[in-house]
This record gives sequence, structure tokens and C-alpha cells, in this order.
Amino acid sequence: MTKQKVIIDCDPGIDDTLALMYAIKHQQLDVIAITIVAGNCPVDLGFKNVSYLLEMLNRKDIPVYLGCEKPLKREYITAQDTHGMDGLGENNFTCSKPIMPQKQKASEFLADYFQNKSQTSIIALGPLTNIATALNKNMNLGQNCYRFVSMGGSYKSHGNCSPVAEYNYWCDPDAAQFVYQNLNKDVEMIGLDVTRKIVFTPNHLEYIKHIASDKYNFISKITRFYFDFHWQYEHILGCVINDPLAISYFINTELCHGFSSYTDIVTNGVAIGQSLIDDHNFYKKSPNAIIHTQVNKRLFWVDFLSVILDLPSEIILTDLIQLHLGE
Repeated sequence: MTKQKVIIDCDPGIDDTLALMYAIKHQQLDVIAITIVAGNCPVDLGFKNVSYLLEMLNRKDIPVYLGCEKPLKREYITAQDTHGMDGLGENNFTCSKPIMPQKQKASEFLADYFQNKSQTSIIALGPLTNIATALNKNMNLGQNCYRFVSMGGSYKSHGNCSPVAEYNYWCDPDAAQFVYQNLNKDVEMIGLDVTRKIVFTPNHLEYIKHIASDKYNFISKITRFYFDFHWQYEHILGCVINDPLAISYFINTELCHGFSSYTDIVTNGVAIGQSLIDDHNFYKKSPNAIIHTQVNKRLFWVDFLSVILDLPSEIILTDLIQLHLGE
């Protein structure tokens, strides 16, 4: 099996960490680098969280690059209220032997890496600050990148940090707009319209507990804070895990469906961070994004849980059907 090479740009809070675990363990992916951006938590905390995960997975061989510590223009507002002050549910994990970040900055690494045509893709799970900065250094980045998937934005779903805006694009709307306008490749947008349908519930957690107690210990610790936040603010029993869906969709594009459209990002005013999706072609501009609106939830849960739990997908599928967990 030929693995797909990916660089994952992320802001490692809780769902980013689950996504990284999923991606690193997946047999169809070769994670060649991780780049850290300020978002859910500051870059230094994001690096600390990635370091702990790589040690836990015995994958310290994956290079990690530190990226932009604040948005391009606007004030940096973290999502530590959602993910905990440490970014991982107030657990304060530490490595037994910390890894060292690469000397090169994330944007420089990305700009250099994509100087020539590549079969490597980028999956961006956080604000697009690193990507925009790298693109500004190398305007051919998008054309030389194989695919570009962004977890961000919203079409018809309500926002998660304002009535209309998803956090990643709200955190750095100028970077998001720059990427959409200058990438010269379709942004494959995995936004709130599909990620809100991926709710990790206490029942999923209990299933993990009975199947793999070692995985349960870590996952239960980092999701408990997330559960409490979602109950308080959205009255959800569980938590929306946005970022793993972007990984799963990258692996299997049949997982999500949508449409192509010209898309812009609002950079100021009351609607800052909103994804303006021209689904009626008012602007008469060529599409620059694929906006996903539908997701096969069962297909996601089967692959996600089978990879996380190291079990054949057939066993997971049978269990999910019996327990009504993948619906």
C-alpha cells in the first residue's frame, strides 16, 4: 500500500490531538511533518502537547516546526476556555524526555518544501496563519501542493465563536482570506456543517473503556473538559470533534459531499471570520473551494475507532450497529 504523504498544520488542543493520533496511527498516511500555529492554545503549549503525544505513540521521529505566535493582523484570542489552559483539558502532561523543535520556522519550512511540484498534501487543522505566511514567501505553494484540506469555516451552520464564524477563520480571518484568494488550488473545506455531526459521546467513551483501557485513560482525561464545555455552552452530551473528520475525509473523499463555490472570508466588522460562500454565483467568479455539507457518520466512526483501537473495521462496524453508536 502506498501511503499518502501529509504535513499537518495544527493548534493542538483536544480535537487536534485526537486527529494527530488518528493520522499518525493510520496505515494510509505518512505524516512527514507537524507544524504548530497559535490557535486553540499558544504555540509553546501546542508544541508541548504534540511532544507528549509523539512520545506516547513512540513517534519522536516526526519533525515538529514552530509557527506563527499570533494572527497576521488582529489580536490573538485563544480557545483555552474550550480546551483548558494547557490545551489538553487541564491535565498538564509532560514528556519524560522532551523533544526539540526544528530550527527552521514552520512558514519557512512550508515555503521551501513546496518550491517544486510535490505529491505531499497539507491538512490544516487550525488558523491559516502559517499557511498564509508561507504562501506569501512562495506563491507557488498551492500549485505545488498535491491537496489542501482545511478544517474551518461554516456554510449554513451557526458559528462556534460568533453567530456566523467558526473559530479557526475567526481567530485569523486575514490569513484565511489570503489563502482562499491566493492559493490557486481548491480549498477542500471541512466546516461546521459537517463537523457538528461528529459528536463524541459518553457512550463512545464507554465503548473505548471496554475495548482498550489504555487508550481510554488518555482519551477520557482530555475529553472530560471538552464534555463539560459543550454541555455548558451548547447543551450537548458529548463533544464535537472537528479535526478528526478532516483527517478521515482526506483519506476517503467519499466520506463527505458538497459543492464547488467561490468563497471569501470577512476580515472586519460584526461578521469577522464568516465564510462568504457564493452558492448562487452573485460574484461571477471561478470556484476556489469545495464546501462540504453532508457526511457519512457511520463511515467516519468505523474508520476512526478501528484505527484508534487497533481493531479490524468489521468488528467496529458490527459493534456500532448493535450499540447504535454510528448513526
